[in-house]
Amino acid sequence: MKRLVLFLVLISPYVYGQQSPKEIAKKFNALVEVEEEERFYNELVAKYPAGSAKPGQYDHYRAQLAIDWLAKGDIDKYHFYKKTNPKFSAIQLFELSNLLESWVDNDQHIAWVQQISKQILAEVRLKKHDDTFSRSGVLLEINALANARLGNLAVAMENIKKSGKNTVFRKIPYFRNSDANYLNRLGLILLAAGQAQQALDTLSNAVRTATSTPHTIASLKTAYQKVKGSQAGMDKYIDSLKEEAYQKIVKEVAAGWIKNAKPIPDVPLTDMDGKLIKLSDYKGKIVVIDFWSTSCKPCVAAFPAFKRILELYNSEPFQLFVINEGENPQIVKPFMQKKGYQFDILFDQEEAIFKALGALGTPQKFIIDAKGNVTQTGIGYAGSDDKEFYKLKAMIELTKSKS
Repeated sequence: MKRLVLFLVLISPYVYGQQSPKEIAKKFNALVEVEEEERFYNELVAKYPAGSAKPGQYDHYRAQLAIDWLAKGDIDKYHFYKKTNPKFSAIQLFELSNLLESWVDNDQHIAWVQQISKQILAEVRLKKHDDTFSRSGVLLEINALANARLGNLAVAMENIKKSGKNTVFRKIPYFRNSDANYLNRLGLILLAAGQAQQALDTLSNAVRTATSTPHTIASLKTAYQKVKGSQAGMDKYIDSLKEEAYQKIVKEVAAGWIKNAKPIPDVPLTDMDGKLIKLSDYKGKIVVIDFWSTSCKPCVAAFPAFKRILELYNSEPFQLFVINEGENPQIVKPFMQKKGYQFDILFDQEEAIFKALGALGTPQKFIIDAKGNVTQTGIGYAGSDDKEFYKLKAMIELTKSKS
């Protein structure tokens, strides 16, 4: 669904004969490999060349190909499609910035990150791309850290300061790790600038408040050693910060316990293969269900924490289902393949169990105890990988303690 609306707007129905724009868009969106996307695009253009009346007819295809080739590490292909000057949609700019975030945070392809983020920022200022999601602030953070890693400290400090003026979504728990990523990048830039104590304070507070990720922990260790001169006491210090964050969330979760728990509704769902599944058949296990859709950014933002939860409870009687609302396997399967997530997925296309539970929206999770009773619910995304992980862990542990 991520590019469907944009394609529907931009492609005229008559161009494809008997195929509607929706059908063409679905076919393109269902492709997993960029090589398949490129083949599809080339065949489309060969059969239906863009007319002079609509020279930008295939802009969104070329923009997506640029991003997907870059994700595969092919900078030449990226430049090939980028030189056609396609306009990135809001979703495409989001995808591109996510890719650059991953690279800069993992200290990969730093020269590419610095150059691409600089170019895209300049183009966003000229309104060449759709910045509905305010990604210019994130791109400034990315460019700042890339420059810090390259030794360009003046530019790094200037851009990380500027990034604070473009923070529409930073404090809102909507996109994954918005505030946590900023604090980690700020800490690393402060370290590079020789301000180790300020970096230590910034990163410590991030971990203490669970505005953190595994990257934050790694950066905090570096800052600690820089300030203290050794690793002595480091693990104990960091563990105390993490425990402080977790215990605060434990108290918040305890307040939401459902005293008059009711059995999970006996509603049939379907899995990816169309097999009927009933949650009431999972008595004896603690079950977590989470309502989601591919177009729901905070839903997908929670997935890394779910992966950690599955690893933590791998040897216990535990089950986690992500229940898709309003979509089908033809949409969900390629989406999950591209994202690299392997969860047990159920489909509630008629919103039967969603309505039976009185769910309010996506994402929303429910905890079912070993007796089959719904004991807790949580709405929304917690805001960071660590906070989402701590919250779900606290909900599971509370259910275990009361079972």
